Amino acid sequence: MLKICVIGLGYVGLPICLKSSNKFHTTGFDTNSIRIKNLNSKFDQNNEYKKSDFNNKNLIFTNKISDIKDCNFYIICVPTPIDKNNNPDLLPIKNSFETIAKVLKFKDIIILESTVYPGVTDKFTKFLEKKKKLISNKDFFIGYSPERINPGDKKNNLTNINKIIALNTKNKNIILKVKNIYKNFCKKLIFSQNIKETETAKSIENIQRDLNISLFNEILMICDKLKLDYSEVIRLAKTKWNFINFEPGLVGGHCLPVDPYYLSYIAKENKFDSIVTLAGRKTNNKMEDFVFKKFISFIKLNNINLKSSKILIVGLTYKYGVSDMRNSLNLKIYNRIKKITKKVYAYDPFCKESNSILNKYRSNFKKFDVVLFLTKGAIFKKIHKKIKSKKPEIILDPFYYYDN
Repeated sequence: MLKICVIGLGYVGLPICLKSSNKFHTTGFDTNSIRIKNLNSKFDQNNEYKKSDFNNKNLIFTNKISDIKDCNFYIICVPTPIDKNNNPDLLPIKNSFETIAKVLKFKDIIILESTVYPGVTDKFTKFLEKKKKLISNKDFFIGYSPERINPGDKKNNLTNINKIIALNTKNKNIILKVKNIYKNFCKKLIFSQNIKETETAKSIENIQRDLNISLFNEILMICDKLKLDYSEVIRLAKTKWNFINFEPGLVGGHCLPVDPYYLSYIAKENKFDSIVTLAGRKTNNKMEDFVFKKFISFIKLNNINLKSSKILIVGLTYKYGVSDMRNSLNLKIYNRIKKITKKVYAYDPFCKESNSILNKYRSNFKKFDVVLFLTKGAIFKKIHKKIKSKKPEIILDPFYYYDN
């Protein structure tokens, strides 16, 4: 009997758990006891799922290794952060494989979904072989299937994305088994014969986006230095048939600010100095300072007294539509402004921390002296339109999200 275990119950692991349990007996495993308690109470702290989504008898959540000893198909969906020196921190993956090593059995299958640099899957395959004295591709099987879930995106979800799967075996029965599992919650499966190439492909997806945003961030800063209207520059550039338009903005979260360091790390290990890969990081890391300086300039230009003025920041989480505050540059800007004035508020309906402020000031934005827009989104666009019609002089939109 097939029993699936999903290790790591965040934005990636939880959707897989819920979808998998519609067809298979599924156990969600996480070392975070609070997270397990919440999920067993049918509460998702990320606000992605309702209570009714948890009504499945095939599904259990646990932090006990004894509860996963009968599982035979493991999917690893843990974070892959960086350390203080921007080097890959593989401890969550190492801990996951150590957990599996305690329960690994003959013919078990393991799929790693976390974003890694090329060679990580192979590294931990060897770890299991040494630890358990088993032979990969004979006694157990392993594969890599990079996650592509975009938090807050209802369109490009687990079901609709193209799902890449790479296995370390040509065993047709194992390939068919993996296919029959994943096809239950992913419409389109793409099989690769090389795990390292698949790991690399996943890395460059986010690096490309980081670089695209960084280019337009740099153009924005150049326009600011030259006192040019950025929106007009882009409007004119877009008239060329092959111009590809991206938007500037704050790049936070747990993927884009991290993944370039993974690929550049393994490149350096192989005596290659990757210049372009990290170029986006250098520019995007400057944007917090850029926005803060724009705010200070706006205050001085409009002769605003910071001690007595009320400041509202629109957008607090790292991106629109999510409650996640991890590595949010919006939050860092909020905290920096809070150090120079006590009357600073934040409005983000997706962030619980700002709800009390939101309810108090939703109907009367005219009470504020400055409204700083840091995130683009439909709800925020309506607020911008409302303020612009009544008190446009208080708006600061540093990324031209709405003032264009």
